[in-house]
Amino acid sequence: MDGSIKNTVNALHIQVNQINTYLGAEVAGLNLSNGLNNAETDSLENTLAEFGVLVFREQPLTGDQLMSLGKKFDQLSVHPFSPNDEKNPALILFKNDELNPPWKTDVWHSDETFRKVPPFATMLHALDVPKYGGDTIFTSMTAVFEGLSDKMQHFLSGLEAYHDFIVFKEVFGKTLEGREKLRGYERDYPPTLHPVVAKHPITGKKLIFVNPQFTVKIKGMDDIESQQLLNQLYDLTKIPEYQYRHHWTNNTLVIWDNRSTQHYAVHDYFPKKRFMQRVTITGREMPQNAFTSANVEHVRNRKTRTPSELLALHGGHSPKKITN
Repeated sequence: MDGSIKNTVNALHIQVNQINTYLGAEVAGLNLSNGLNNAETDSLENTLAEFGVLVFREQPLTGDQLMSLGKKFDQLSVHPFSPNDEKNPALILFKNDELNPPWKTDVWHSDETFRKVPPFATMLHALDVPKYGGDTIFTSMTAVFEGLSDKMQHFLSGLEAYHDFIVFKEVFGKTLEGREKLRGYERDYPPTLHPVVAKHPITGKKLIFVNPQFTVKIKGMDDIESQQLLNQLYDLTKIPEYQYRHHWTNNTLVIWDNRSTQHYAVHDYFPKKRFMQRVTITGREMPQNAFTSANVEHVRNRKTRTPSELLALHGGHSPKKITN
């Protein structure tokens, strides 16, 4: 984006007003409770790819209507750990108040990148929110990449990183039953590899695709070097110029592009209540590497002269069968 305010009305009478420099637009001219036709859905998907975050004001929606709306774009994802509606597992209900404070959403992240194919987009709808507090901050990861120096962009090219649901592992507790359940989820969701610099499937723009909630290590890189580089990339989401801060009001719907943005839910409203409903739209393809994948031999450090094929022997260490 060039930073100018864009006010457009397309042939479908959908009004799009840009509200921030690098991401964010308000959309008017639609009554979402009536659903969307195919042309409107296609138009909104392209608009979402352009602006990253779309805001719809004064849109009262039931849970069923929100799910129907999400299904117009694609199948809905069922989050394996979020507080789901008992009858409709694809519907997430955030009901936070003085007895149930928010948990683990006050960290920069893209949704569910521990999946081999992360979600395409997320829809979050405000049911009952406080007059102040509880904002959600979004960052354009496209702007983050474009703000890097040429040298840094080149350095990151081809790197890949592992993502894991590590943040949710504490919910299983330390009981034998909990550990057994955790092992089952670890089989279902093993660490998955995504590019550090991905390419958006619609715009073709390059973007940073690591986040502190789910990214655990850069492939082939020494642990210390990996964490230092990841921390440097995580800090880029905190730059105000790349952000849009959304203040919620009742019946507001926000859709964000999970491929090109990160978000942070501000935990400053306790003990006031904040009730939200959410659906997540299933991804269609694995994140595309914007460059050719880097050769691990070019990523690992040179502290030792030992050849990689010998390092792979792990010094004879291996899992041992434990007998009772």
